[in-house]
Amino acid sequence: MSRALNLDAPKEHVLATCAKNKAGITQIESLVSGGTRVVFKNADDAAVIGRAYKGKIIDGPIVRTPTRTVHA
Repeated sequence: MSRALNLDAPKEHVLATCAKNKAGITQIESLVSGGTRVVFKNADDAAVIGRAYKGKIIDGPIVRTPTRTVHA
C-alpha cells in the first residue's frame, strides 16, 4: 500500500483523526479539487487511516495545490 492518501475530508478533520490514531504525517495539503492529500511516515499508518476513512478515499484524478512558482 502507498503511504499517500487523497481523502474527501477537510484538513482539520484529517489532522484530528491522525492524532487520535497516532498516525505520523510526513506531508499534508488541501486539494484544489476538494479534500486533503496526506502522506504518512509508513504504510501501516496509511492503512489505519484508510480504514478510518473507508468510503471517503478519492480514487480518481485530483488537482493539487502548486507548491512552487515556475519562472519562464
